Amino acid sequence: MPAASAPPAATVRTARTAVFTAFAINGAAFAAFASRVPDLKHELSLSAGELGVTLLAASLGSVIGLPISGWIVHHLGAARTLLGAALVQSAGFVAVGVGVTGLQNRGVVMAGLFLVGMGAGVFDVGMNLEGASVERLLGRAVMPHFHAAFSGGTVVSALVGAGLSAMHVSIGAHLIGVVVMLLVVTPWFLKAFLARSVELDEHGSEVRQKAGIGAAWREPRTLLIGVVVLAAAFTEGTANDWVAVALSDGYGLERWLGVVGFAVFLSAMTAGRLLGTRLLDQRGRIPVLRVLFVSAVVGCLLVVFGGPVLAFVGAAIWGVGASLGFPVGMSAAADDPKRAAARMSVVSTIGYTAFLAGPPLLGFLGDHVGVLRSLLVVGAMAVIALLALPSVREPQKVESEKTARPV
Repeated sequence: MPAASAPPAATVRTARTAVFTAFAINGAAFAAFASRVPDLKHELSLSAGELGVTLLAASLGSVIGLPISGWIVHHLGAARTLLGAALVQSAGFVAVGVGVTGLQNRGVVMAGLFLVGMGAGVFDVGMNLEGASVERLLGRAVMPHFHAAFSGGTVVSALVGAGLSAMHVSIGAHLIGVVVMLLVVTPWFLKAFLARSVELDEHGSEVRQKAGIGAAWREPRTLLIGVVVLAAAFTEGTANDWVAVALSDGYGLERWLGVVGFAVFLSAMTAGRLLGTRLLDQRGRIPVLRVLFVSAVVGCLLVVFGGPVLAFVGAAIWGVGASLGFPVGMSAAADDPKRAAARMSVVSTIGYTAFLAGPPLLGFLGDHVGVLRSLLVVGAMAVIALLALPSVREPQKVESEKTARPV
């Protein structure tokens, strides 16, 4: 296959804006449901363990969707993949809304969450692959900014969710609004994605024959990057799923105040992603991530032991600590353009295992030690991440170290 000529700079900049929008919309859709988790627990009269199993349905959908997402993007292109994923998510949100508000049926809610998770997983890989293509064409790191757009979307959506919860707006009505947003905005920004010819040049069949997904699963560095992303996803996802519930249940706060704590976490994480790119350029991936993972542990300890006031401070520190692990892992997986698609699929699949194991684990611990104390498991995952950090080292540093070694 002949290489496609590079698109004009204006086209790449427009595609960058479209990718920003994709990340923001995906984040807003995610946080719309996450912000109503305390209300879901209340409406269905669930224990912490039952809530964990219920949330597991979304994680299971994501983990099933992720391994096939690379194949889907290769055959359909990023734009059509994201459109299809948005339709699946929308169907899931409708089912969740009906299951909670209309039927009060946990099984219907779990079926809807499964579709939401599957659509979100495919959407996630598709937008990250498109972002990696844009990043390479721009010639500079922008992946943390894309993930900041995701976080920004979650912040706005979480604040909206807190307001709707305080006003006692039903979960069903809220999620119908999310469906309208997805179905109206997604087709609009997809028009600006890179042309299919550019995507095929980046992720086409010739590249996949040289570096397929099966081969990527046998690469030690790729697997270790996946471990870092797994720990980062667990550190981030634990807060996403449980901070609002932990603050409301653990400290006896109003449910909407728990959602405000969740919004504080998301705001801090967004700020970390916006400001962290310069630190990564100046200090390198490993030193920055080392400090951030330790910060996440400190923030988590403040949330658990600091009381209702310091818990909000801890949520902010935790958010900064969780800000860069996932996007840096995605960038590390895409260091070699020819193998970016396969490696990113593998790393995403490993990372999303945290969303599969996290809800039931935290729910089980919450039933035995309380939701607030169960958050301490974040510290163990941070230690695992610290041990695997050398895998995300910048490729130029790896080469320079090899050159500097005496023969």
